[in-house]
Amino acid sequence: MGAPAWMLLAAYLALLGLLAWPLGRWLHALADGRLPDWLSPVEAAERGLYRLAGVDASAGTGWRPYTIGLIAFNVLGAVAVFALQVLQGALPLNPQQLPGVAADSAFNTAVSFVTNTNWQGYAGESTMSYLTQMLALTVQNFLSAATGIVVVIALIRGFTSKSASVIGNVWVDLTRITLYVLLPLSLVFAAFLASQGVIQNFAAYQDLSTLQGPAQTLAMGPVASQEAIKMLGTNGGGFFNANSAHPFENPTPLTNFMQMLSIFLIPTALVFMFGRMVGDARQGFAVLAAMTAIFVVAVVVVTVQEQQGNPLLAALGADQVASATQPGGNMEGKEARFGIAATGLFAAITTAASCGAVNGMHDSFTPLGGAVPLVLMQLGEVVFGGVGSGLYGMLIFAILAVFIAGLMIGRTPEYLGKKIEVFEMKMTSIAILVTPILVLGGAAVAVLTDAGKTGIANPGAHGFSEILYALTSAANNNGSAFAGLSANTPFYNTLLAVAMWFGRFGVIVPVLAIAGSLAAKKRMAVTAGTLPTHGPLFVTLLIGTVVLVGLLNYVPALALGPVVEHLMLWSKT
Repeated sequence: MGAPAWMLLAAYLALLGLLAWPLGRWLHALADGRLPDWLSPVEAAERGLYRLAGVDASAGTGWRPYTIGLIAFNVLGAVAVFALQVLQGALPLNPQQLPGVAADSAFNTAVSFVTNTNWQGYAGESTMSYLTQMLALTVQNFLSAATGIVVVIALIRGFTSKSASVIGNVWVDLTRITLYVLLPLSLVFAAFLASQGVIQNFAAYQDLSTLQGPAQTLAMGPVASQEAIKMLGTNGGGFFNANSAHPFENPTPLTNFMQMLSIFLIPTALVFMFGRMVGDARQGFAVLAAMTAIFVVAVVVVTVQEQQGNPLLAALGADQVASATQPGGNMEGKEARFGIAATGLFAAITTAASCGAVNGMHDSFTPLGGAVPLVLMQLGEVVFGGVGSGLYGMLIFAILAVFIAGLMIGRTPEYLGKKIEVFEMKMTSIAILVTPILVLGGAAVAVLTDAGKTGIANPGAHGFSEILYALTSAANNNGSAFAGLSANTPFYNTLLAVAMWFGRFGVIVPVLAIAGSLAAKKRMAVTAGTLPTHGPLFVTLLIGTVVLVGLLNYVPALALGPVVEHLMLWSKT
């Protein structure tokens, strides 16, 4: 990994911290219900919306009503997205006269965008009308992101509350996160993207002549507005099939860098918010240190593997055979405008977060280079992770870490002043195990059925990696694709939709249950026997817990896919 790649990574992390710190303060104020005076007119309008909807904004609820409201809200969202897709042929803002989407694809996409997965088994510019892109997909980009954020806020309230029976008001939380965080950030970022050349219009597709003579159709549309929340909400799901490798979505190296920043911006700010809400900034820095350490290792591995290249493509000179390297690295699947370092960094960011946007083709990475995005997802999307989901996933691992430490020293485990008892450990176990069950069970079904094997484009270990990546991406709500797998079929649309739905809410429900249980407990005073959860020892324990517990479930599957493919590749040099 050369100096330019290290400089890019250092600049990225430095600027990320500078931008996320003040945003964390703002999120803390929102979570506590503290709005500045200059927002009084907006707050008055907000209260009017609550009255219109019959919501008592001053009343909090327990975790069960909070969970029911959240799930019902998302179910209604899925129904709306499905209906808009199948009816789009008869709806306005469809200059290309695109027909309604097939039911199985519409079902998959509805679940995908509601769960913040944004898996796309279709080509956006040739499938979705402008109305569907805006009213169905972009709206859900806001609402699914807000869902993840309010869940982590509810969990943190569980740690900070003292013998309370409520964890917040789900309708107030959803409204305020959308209105005061996601919407203004998206407006600013969309304006920046448009200024850099990302298109934003309602024009019909343009038929132009190329320099070589043949005609080419250029897709148009309201791209910048969707691109902004796609990144800020860690949604993924591009307007175009080529995603962030498309020049109308990501035209310059500057927009590429800013898109990478926007993916991690809110997840990082939420960690700072966490430290402020629990009254000890060191707790937030400990979690951030664990996330950053794993992330840096992942970036180094993927960049080194891609810069090293494919040994079979190296020239046959003795010096190159000895080093088994390919001059220039592995440029297959890379966007030439950005190069290997920026593409490798983007791949690590988008799969560390539950974003799924891509500026390269992960299927064309080297075996171990492609394994890095796969492993980052299999860790549970907790390395920064999606907006909200990354932090509440990491806090679940923190609860497990203090439980393990408690067993080692013979003390009742506690975290942030709350005892971790039987109920919390049961819910933690469910939250950690649900995604491996969905991934490995779904992959087994796919490789054992004719319908599943039919979609494989590449034989052997690489074909298995394609299936494993698809199920991993779906169940962990990432949405990026390894490609090479024909997934827009009734079989995969249904299988992946099930994985996405239960991968999202199979974790959210136990997390909110833990929030309710912790909120009802008294906070314990710190004593000489309390395990410090803000120092290097706990950071190391947390990293070990994430890597060992989060990844051990997948080791046999990884051995059958990218590991054996790597060994086969290098055995031929």
